[in-house]
Amino acid sequence: MVSGTHNPRLHNGPFKWLVIVLVTFLALAGRAASAEESRPDVLMIVVDDLNDSIQLLDPQAPIRTPNLQRLAQRGLLFTKAYCASPACNPSRVATVTGLRPTTTGVYGNKSDWRKAMPDRKTIMQHFREGGYHVVGAGKIFHHHLDGSFHDDDSFDEFEPMRPQLYPEKKLNDAPEYGSRNTDWGAWPKREEHSIDHHTATYCAEVLRTYDREQPLFLACGIFKPHSPFFAPPEYHSLNADIPLPRKQPDLNLPPGARQLLKKKGWFWSGMMQLDDRAPGSWHDFVKAYAACVAFADAQIGRVLDALDQSERGKNTIIVLWSDHGFHLGEKNHIEKFALWEKTNHIPLIVVAPGLTEPGSVCTKPVDLTALYPTLLDLCDLPAEPETDGISLRPLLEDPAGDWDRPALMTYMSGNHAVRSERWRYIRYADGSEELYDNNHDPLEWNNLASDPQFAEIIDPHRTWLPDHEAAQVSDLKKWKPTRGQVPK
Repeated sequence: MVSGTHNPRLHNGPFKWLVIVLVTFLALAGRAASAEESRPDVLMIVVDDLNDSIQLLDPQAPIRTPNLQRLAQRGLLFTKAYCASPACNPSRVATVTGLRPTTTGVYGNKSDWRKAMPDRKTIMQHFREGGYHVVGAGKIFHHHLDGSFHDDDSFDEFEPMRPQLYPEKKLNDAPEYGSRNTDWGAWPKREEHSIDHHTATYCAEVLRTYDREQPLFLACGIFKPHSPFFAPPEYHSLNADIPLPRKQPDLNLPPGARQLLKKKGWFWSGMMQLDDRAPGSWHDFVKAYAACVAFADAQIGRVLDALDQSERGKNTIIVLWSDHGFHLGEKNHIEKFALWEKTNHIPLIVVAPGLTEPGSVCTKPVDLTALYPTLLDLCDLPAEPETDGISLRPLLEDPAGDWDRPALMTYMSGNHAVRSERWRYIRYADGSEELYDNNHDPLEWNNLASDPQFAEIIDPHRTWLPDHEAAQVSDLKKWKPTRGQVPK
């Protein structure tokens, strides 16, 4: 055939359609490959018991958090973010499943969450099914030191949390106060013997060396500042000047609040008895908590350093959250397990390259049930139709935009808190109530619920209370975690 001669086979018949199909297939394949390469990685950092007494959330706060602040400068900081429940297990389960305790029946730390939801996909499972390679380390689910709450199906690879190492005797010289798990002090002497140093080292290595074609989802669980308040010696000098929380001896608490806190009252009464005999014990306790925060912040910094050294770091969505807050004596309470601001207010940072404005701040109230739909949305994965939260994308795009939902918190069946931009409303299982004006009473000392003039404030908050509550699921029988040995 002479070059340039018209050949009807190239323009008509089966050959023409074969060429069209082949060209279309190659174009779609190339587009799919390009999309796969451009899909963002995800780094999710979970911190345990981190409250709001940190400079990330308030420049005047006593506890320094330079690495958290460094992370916030990359994206959006939510200054009014709240957990779904002020206890480890129900909070983490609600966050990674997108379902509140009132939907699942997972109210307590011993609730068998997988028995309650055998078929519910966690956020990590969604990412696995969406083509991501999912790696985890540290504390993601509650109390998995013995494997009791861990979920194998949520990960392709997982590095368990290193067992807690204990000194030969309690460091606080108070054998009658609590257990070894409520101890505090400088421990261990070598940082590499700590739980979180091991977790951060593993996660940093994953970020530095990950070379799969699949996008990466890395869940990094930082255990501190969870008790025991142990941190290596060098971190105890960083916040030595931290003041004690302010006390209010006469709190107007309704019966529901007193009943809810009854089992945990020994934390506070025992600390006051100890401080009477050994003045300064309470202050040492608070300083040890601050040391644990400083240590956790440093480990997060190591993970961020590794991300920065990675070629993939610029195309990584980063989410950091705490499972709940923690009282250090505010409202005469130590621990979580309450529905007040200090136990529920948490840090939440979202860095979404190309979407979030670096150094931006959102003051709208949100809770962690929003994280599940948000991550699916940001990574263009199929939406899960049954979730209790909604995507935060509108606020990521415009932090000052319209947002008509308050944050909702639950602790044990029948006890709920609703947090709007100004107010915190609490209703307990017995029907008793609390209302606080957080703009003018941030310490929540003045309960306004019984004042008739605030009925018009309470009524719209009541409309957000759940109209159905699942029965509490049974507790997991296998419970006690393994214990580490003292390093030689």
